Amino acid sequence: MKLFGLKTLGRVALVAGSMAALPAWAETTLTAVMQAPLRSLDPHLSTAQIVRTHGFMVFETLLGMDANYQPQPQMADYTVSDDKLTYTFTLRDGLKWHDGTPVTAEDCVASLNRWAQKDGSAGTMMKYVDSIEATSDKVLVIHMKSPFGPVLELLAKPSPIPAFMMPKRLADTPVGEQISEIIGSGPFKFVAEEYRPGDQAVYVKNEDYIPREEPSSWTAGAKVVNVDRVVWKAMPDMQTSINAIQSGDVDLIEQVTIDLLPLLAMNDEVETAVLNPLGAQVTGRFNHRLPPFDDPQVRKAVMYALDQETIMQTAIGNADYYQLCASIYGCEVPLASDAGSEYLEGTADERMAKAKEILAASSYDGTPVLMMQPTDLTVLTTQPIVAAERMREAGFTVDVDSMDWSTLQSRKNGWQPVSEGGWNFFFTYWGVAGIWNPLVHSLINGSGDDNSWAGWPVNARIEELRAAYLTAGTLDEQKQIAEEIQQIAWDDGFYFNAGEFKSVAAWRTELKDLQSAPITLFWGVSK
Repeated sequence: MKLFGLKTLGRVALVAGSMAALPAWAETTLTAVMQAPLRSLDPHLSTAQIVRTHGFMVFETLLGMDANYQPQPQMADYTVSDDKLTYTFTLRDGLKWHDGTPVTAEDCVASLNRWAQKDGSAGTMMKYVDSIEATSDKVLVIHMKSPFGPVLELLAKPSPIPAFMMPKRLADTPVGEQISEIIGSGPFKFVAEEYRPGDQAVYVKNEDYIPREEPSSWTAGAKVVNVDRVVWKAMPDMQTSINAIQSGDVDLIEQVTIDLLPLLAMNDEVETAVLNPLGAQVTGRFNHRLPPFDDPQVRKAVMYALDQETIMQTAIGNADYYQLCASIYGCEVPLASDAGSEYLEGTADERMAKAKEILAASSYDGTPVLMMQPTDLTVLTTQPIVAAERMREAGFTVDVDSMDWSTLQSRKNGWQPVSEGGWNFFFTYWGVAGIWNPLVHSLINGSGDDNSWAGWPVNARIEELRAAYLTAGTLDEQKQIAEEIQQIAWDDGFYFNAGEFKSVAAWRTELKDLQSAPITLFWGVSK
């Protein structure tokens, strides 16, 4: 059994004759244990991976992203004017919302406007947009004030908040409010009456969905659904999940705790592999608006105190599945560099001595730091504990506040004082597909405005550099800009890069044709 690296998935296909022999009433259900419980349903309001995966089940985007990072037509075909100021999108035939009404360009205009209020890179794009208008039921046009290179890439990006389309009546929901219904045009329909927040989510095949003709590649191409139902079950205890897949009660575990993989090694009815080739980066985020982390010297003390190896060894364990690097874009992407790596150099003891020295000279007065810890997301449970101990050794007073992942996701968006439910520090993780360049990377937004991602750092130079990245003509120019941004992000303590990891999925051998992609995809899979 291969536990790491890509391998050919689903080698055995179901033959057409055997499918025809099935009783007409037979229903195929794929049951999955996802990496976190689904408690939030509005895909425009959360950067959580589980919400994004839910979004791709139900909703679609105008463009998809293929395995070569290239945007491809999905809901719409497109043309771009020679002067790069006019983008015309024509919706493909047969698009329907799940309530049976046709998808219109007006729906898409409203959806783009709502998306741009929550996604940082989309908000940047909107500064260059003159107008977005529907010129007919099937055609929408984006007029730019001046050229903006990555328009297509942003419309196609799979994270952190994709440009999901929804009916205008839902897209008109104020961006701070949850949409009232989960109605998309995608390959699955959400079954609202079977949804139990934090316990179960159910999706059924959208019989009206017409896949594209191109081969499936990440979120682009044909989305062919081969099962009738997909059921997500929450099982916070990993041993319970492993017992369930061993017995056949579940078909897929999205993320298996690495130290429990040997329990599956001798079962020839279960396969394991890394399905997400890009992996994810663990990040420790400061709240720049509240003391003590409004002082960059205090943030710098934490940067020296924390230790990547200790954090990843405790959380992941097996070094075959994690990687340490200074790069804030991912360890193995074109823009990866060692800029800012001085914070990671030397022994842990040497860095701790430096942390104590910096903290003693800073404004820190001993006020407790509130560290949020998720209790139901295994991959992020240990980092707060390890980090809190390192910070205490450096001289901080740290309180660890435990809560479920959904509560943390909601609480992180508030900057009220800690005494009123605020926070100072927490860990999360980002798929490399959502951080691989300065524009899509929400954590390095230096605007500090209310719509930027939780933490709200302010740095005018980074914003200048992000603007320059848009017009960089060569990869070398982009690399130079990305390196300077990375150096500033480390020096100014935007957040701590705690290391990168690959997650391992497990599935029953009855499942065929699972795809390698940055998110778990349920189209194309057969059972």
